[in-house]
Amino acid sequence: MIFQLLQVATPPQTTGNANAATSKAMHLWDVLQSGGTIMIPLGLLFVMAIFFFFERYIAIRKAGKIDDNFMRIIRDHIVNGNVAAARAMTRNTDNPVARIIDKGIQRVGKPIDAIERSMENIARLEMYNLERNLSVLSVISRAAPIFGFVGTLAGLMQLFFDINTTGEFVLNTIAGGLYVKLVTSISGLLVGLVSFLAYSYLHTQIDKTANKMETAAADFLDILQEPTR
Repeated sequence: MIFQLLQVATPPQTTGNANAATSKAMHLWDVLQSGGTIMIPLGLLFVMAIFFFFERYIAIRKAGKIDDNFMRIIRDHIVNGNVAAARAMTRNTDNPVARIIDKGIQRVGKPIDAIERSMENIARLEMYNLERNLSVLSVISRAAPIFGFVGTLAGLMQLFFDINTTGEFVLNTIAGGLYVKLVTSISGLLVGLVSFLAYSYLHTQIDKTANKMETAAADFLDILQEPTR
């Protein structure tokens, strides 16, 4: 009798394990596909975020590279009165710092205030070039979560509409529907988070480059006030 009871109790356990194994077999791609058509714009936003991050990262990293001896060589040329050599060096260096110093060298002989204003104008243009397309990441960080929430709300509306139309109220069906609809919200939040972190990192790198430009400009103005040989 006890042996027969154990045999009867065994099948439900096996079925539960099989269902658990089936649930664990769901892949990430299947989960993303279950989000519906709203996942297409979210995917496009994610691709745009990755593209603009690396595009700006390469440009900002290139702009931040400057030879440690650059300003020392410029100083030697200016102090020795060899302005042409200093100008040739800045023109042959593809860097925001070099372009700012080049504008200052072009204004050598004019009042310090005029030289400083000219360099500040070039600095603003260089900052604009560095920050170009950076706003795209900021927009994506805000837009992606909204897209995700819209997808979730649209899915919930469809789910409750079906319940109201058919009159069927099955807990498993509702739970499964809610699970699927939350995929868009989670995806939108993740895309927004990645975009925000990318924007913050690039903004920090731009600040470092701007600090280099300000330091170089200040050093150049100090050089102009040193006595020539």
